[in-house]
Amino acid sequence: MRYRVLLLLFLGLLPTSVTWASPVQQVFSDWLVTCNNQNFCVTRNVGLHHGLVMTLSRSAGAHMDAALRIELGGLVNPVAAVPPIAPRLLLDDKPLQRGEEHWKVQPKLLATEDSATIDAFLQQVQDAQAITLQKGVQVISLKGLKAALLFIDSQQKRVGSETAWVRKGDEPPLSVPPAPPLKTVAKVNPTPTPLTRDEYNDLLDYGTWRMNNTQCSLDPLRREVWVTALTDDKALMMISCESGAYNTIYRAWLVSRKKPHASHPVRLRLPFLPSGQDSRDVELMNLTFNENTRELITLEKGRGLGDCGVQTRWRYDGQRFRLVRYAGQPECDNWQGADAWPTQWITG
Repeated sequence: MRYRVLLLLFLGLLPTSVTWASPVQQVFSDWLVTCNNQNFCVTRNVGLHHGLVMTLSRSAGAHMDAALRIELGGLVNPVAAVPPIAPRLLLDDKPLQRGEEHWKVQPKLLATEDSATIDAFLQQVQDAQAITLQKGVQVISLKGLKAALLFIDSQQKRVGSETAWVRKGDEPPLSVPPAPPLKTVAKVNPTPTPLTRDEYNDLLDYGTWRMNNTQCSLDPLRREVWVTALTDDKALMMISCESGAYNTIYRAWLVSRKKPHASHPVRLRLPFLPSGQDSRDVELMNLTFNENTRELITLEKGRGLGDCGVQTRWRYDGQRFRLVRYAGQPECDNWQGADAWPTQWITG
């Protein structure tokens, strides 16, 4: 009995990084917060900003590895010939006050990674209403910013510490839990022997048979078969199957390279449950395979512009495809493409 008590006491002293490092994405009024499995958090204003966006990010742990950016841009905003934004920024219709030191200033960008500068700036703006551009329609709504900052403080276990953005206290920086160890997914045979001409032709024939015997709604004339070497004894085969306005659903199989071909379907399952979803299974949407990185990529577009949705990347470990990156952007606001969406999951 004594040993059981000692064991329970020991377990109680172990770090609880698994719980506080759970990926999360949440909207606070006009601010979107995303924290990934490394407890790296990023927040920015969303909505009708007309291309003026403030982005704030911070890593987990005692060190204040933070970054603040205010920039004018976007996917479709015509901002090529506008005057510099720095002298035109207004806070609640009054000139925005900031020290010149520690700021990187460009015509369409203000940025800093100095923690004291970021702290002072946030103290100035977190209870205000908006940052706007003089003689412009662009706006950074500050509604929800303070709640977003408090959420990040709470997620990173900073509330009550000297490093908190909102509810500072006397706890030293070392009281903040570090980021958990980075998970890794090994690359298996990153340079497999290329398919021979006979292998390629045989796999295309097998893929055509598969395509003709798989229930798909896509017009047969628009269906395509794609094959590539995955390892020295396995190939990856993908078939376009169903299509909507801007998304195409695929079917994929791992296939033996030699006859008689044996295959089993590729199924992608997340190691976590994303915010707002009820399943860990990922549909093979707009499926591609990057032969340079050896990664299988899905891209679910929220709309045709491709400024919102979910992108996942997977690496084959010799048995199955495992997640190496999950990025999602739930707000469609013309700001970023898929490669720049905030991450909820990363690996080494």
